[in-house]
Amino acid sequence: MDGGHMNGMTHMPPPPSPVTATGAPPVTTTTGATMQHHPMMHMAFFWGTNGEILFPGWPGSNTGMYLLVLIFIFILAFLVEFLSHANFARRGSTTAAVGLVQTVVHTLRTGLGYMVMLAVMSFNGGVFLAAVAGHALGFLVFGTWVFRKPPPPVSGDKSSDLSPMICA
Repeated sequence: MDGGHMNGMTHMPPPPSPVTATGAPPVTTTTGATMQHHPMMHMAFFWGTNGEILFPGWPGSNTGMYLLVLIFIFILAFLVEFLSHANFARRGSTTAAVGLVQTVVHTLRTGLGYMVMLAVMSFNGGVFLAAVAGHALGFLVFGTWVFRKPPPPVSGDKSSDLSPMICA
């Protein structure tokens, strides 16, 4: 007795199982919900050259491509620091032109910063170290007085030698 809920369909075969893009059958949970099988996403730092960083299938399992990813992330982080400390405004420029240049630089810096953040969210230890090293070297080159002459001190100048913490 099915209480009339199945309307006589108790002897029908189950529908065919769908297949995911990888050819593997989907995973069924204990509640009966069907989930697609996706590549494992790490939730803790791991050390290895296999994974996906920023784009599907990149770098894959190729060690050379993994090294290219590390260089790419290093350069992105370095560029974020360059854009954070560069001054593209020229004397004599109109306020609108300066504002437009500042907006473009801010947009680029924010976008690059988010790309670095997303790469670090892969939880790959090498990517994390490449990002930190890129930010550190970029700050050393562009944010300190190691490679440029310091300006004359101004009374009432800021009390810290570090730039304010900028998210992005």
